[in-house]
Amino acid sequence: MDRTWQSVATEDSAEPQTPTMILLDTNAVLFLLAGHRRARPLGPHTGRLRFTPVALLEMQFLHEVGRGVFKTARPAEAAAEDPRWTVDDPPLSGIIRHALDLTWTRDPFDRFIAAHAMYRGWRLATSDGTMLDNLPSHLVLPL
Repeated sequence: MDRTWQSVATEDSAEPQTPTMILLDTNAVLFLLAGHRRARPLGPHTGRLRFTPVALLEMQFLHEVGRGVFKTARPAEAAAEDPRWTVDDPPLSGIIRHALDLTWTRDPFDRFIAAHAMYRGWRLATSDGTMLDNLPSHLVLPL
């Protein structure tokens, strides 16, 4: 699982970047891994997909509690090693700064994932209704 912690960038800057990269919510990763039709909007973004380590933890949690259907016994590892995206591992302090203001969700995974997208200034690919309703429209890619 060495690939998991290879960062795209680790500078401690909250300066927004051009939203050319797409950060994958956990459900987006699961759609891609399953070849689900809901992953089709991600096709044009090949090579620009990024994955948050928080989603790895959420996948492991879902696997442990028996929620979700996985094709492998180690879904977090399979996701981390998939060549279709790169794991982005920015400083946790930058994500936390954004997460503190996201009072519209009590789901800690959603809060960290949304904060990661905000920290980077990237669009978040998600099918999560709460995120779609609460994040600025320029920061989401609905699935």
